Amino acid sequence: METKWLEDFISLVETNNFSRSAQLRHVTQPAFSRRIQSLENWLGTDLIDRTTFPTRLTPAGHVFYEQALEMLGQINGVRELLRHKRVAAQTTIDLAVPHTLSLTFVPKWITKLEEDFGPELGPLHSRLMALNVHDAVLQLVEGGCDLLLCYHHPRQPVQLDPGRYDMLVMGREALRAYARCDKARQPMFTLPGRKAAPLPFLSYTTNAYLGRMVDLILADARPALHLDKRYETDMAEGLKMMALEGRGIAFLPESAVTREVKQKLLAPADTGGSWEIEMDIRLYRERPSPARPGKPLVAALWDFLAAQLQPPAAKRRVPASER
Repeated sequence: METKWLEDFISLVETNNFSRSAQLRHVTQPAFSRRIQSLENWLGTDLIDRTTFPTRLTPAGHVFYEQALEMLGQINGVRELLRHKRVAAQTTIDLAVPHTLSLTFVPKWITKLEEDFGPELGPLHSRLMALNVHDAVLQLVEGGCDLLLCYHHPRQPVQLDPGRYDMLVMGREALRAYARCDKARQPMFTLPGRKAAPLPFLSYTTNAYLGRMVDLILADARPALHLDKRYETDMAEGLKMMALEGRGIAFLPESAVTREVKQKLLAPADTGGSWEIEMDIRLYRERPSPARPGKPLVAALWDFLAAQLQPPAAKRRVPASER
């Protein structure tokens, strides 16, 4: 049994709605339903009465709800106990970051923080967890990290309660099509392609956040794009390597191909039109409270970043104690 199954079930009981719980748990409804069924299979009994609407618990479901709350409380209690016993815990910033940003944005960002923030509070110690967007968000929600860095787009938002979580926009990132350069240093493939001869397409898997961004590009494309899916993976880095082999067109974050474009190994494949999308790069933290004050180091770093991102006229550092 997985801990997230317990959290899914508790959420379902509290919302009494599969769609709403799936949204709160940052997962699609079919995936959420499968996880509830996995829990039922593990227990060997039905927890949800599927013969009625709206959602209602079976007698076994009512019994298990109380047990699930107790089990999850014990698990989280042990985790917090062990975390607080780590000597380095209060001096290390735990970051949850999607794989692509962990390779492109984070290394330069950490270097700049060392230069700008380091002299103020000393060397910066960090621990990075590279995950998919869904699991990175869960790390923050479940208290597994101090900061979450991720992409965000209004049509595919990261749905975190603004009353509980603080957010800073750290930058912008464009997602566009690239292809290998030929001997003349021109892209081997260019959009939009033709219906009779679709272009080889290197795709993200359906569960990848960047894949959903590409779906938005394709849905909005005018004129329509003609693509033949030849390969798919959930990693932008994997698509980049296939594009470098000349296997087709891949939609990639600009920061992931800066070096390759400069060296004329890859080139934009959308020169005949505009088929791209822009995303925020956002940083989130759980808002400190008396019950969960968070690490002083994280609070200091957050104040520093917030002051940096303010308009020049507003850049007066306000200590947290004065807020």
